Amino acid sequence: MSNSGSLLAVNDLQMSNGKRLRIARIGQGPPIVFLHGYPENLHVWCRLAPLLADRFEVIAFDWPGMGYSEEWPGGATPHHKAKQLLAILDELNLQRPTIVGIDMGGQPALAFAAMHPDRVQQLVVMNSLVFGDEKTSWEIRLLRRFGFNRFALQSLPGIVFHRAERTFLPAGCRIEKQLRNDFRTAFLDRKVRQYISKMCAGYQGTLYQLPALYETIRCPTLVLWAEHDKHFPIRQATRLSQTIAESTLKIVPRGTHWMPLTRAAELAESIGKWVDSV
Repeated sequence: MSNSGSLLAVNDLQMSNGKRLRIARIGQGPPIVFLHGYPENLHVWCRLAPLLADRFEVIAFDWPGMGYSEEWPGGATPHHKAKQLLAILDELNLQRPTIVGIDMGGQPALAFAAMHPDRVQQLVVMNSLVFGDEKTSWEIRLLRRFGFNRFALQSLPGIVFHRAERTFLPAGCRIEKQLRNDFRTAFLDRKVRQYISKMCAGYQGTLYQLPALYETIRCPTLVLWAEHDKHFPIRQATRLSQTIAESTLKIVPRGTHWMPLTRAAELAESIGKWVDSV
């Protein structure tokens, strides 16, 4: 089984700090900003974004240091990524967008909502490691060990990428060649993998501080989770929803980690209905 469709049209934005940011912007309406994880990049949203572009201006970018965007100086914790997000929103003159984060985009989205409540209209969080003391897959347990993480990312990138494909997609599902090549080419860049390793260490070092931030989030929040995420079980979602005051929990039946690629229509409908209800 294969998923067809076009990649998003992208441009390189020269930031005020002199760094290049790869970005995609489509549609018209209230802004909605998408944050990716790894080993993917902004094109993880290439199925979902067009389905929302009739009612939103959809913005997706490669995180600095990931995908095809240049690295910025400084740290790489969720707090630092939230600071980067603020700089990008300021550059784009986006005052109060809806923020959507998945995987390693989820923690910065949550941190940003807590740290900058006046800059978030609504928040959507998908399939992320948000509680360090909850069960995860064995792969995530290994990758949370910095020594193994650094070794795997630097010495076994092909295996890491292949394992992500196998576990992020439903059995028998493949992404088309153009999308796979875009993901894989960026991920195999040594500088990108070095940055991801730095990011993983930063996330692991601050993960246990984040739940205190979740409790302060006051914007409407949709916790949108895959029923069959092999890495981050539903318990992560239910606990997050219980922690955030104004939250709604929605489980996507038969969804897996890369559900924006494989269940885009259901996600678009869920997000649209939720936005109309809040």
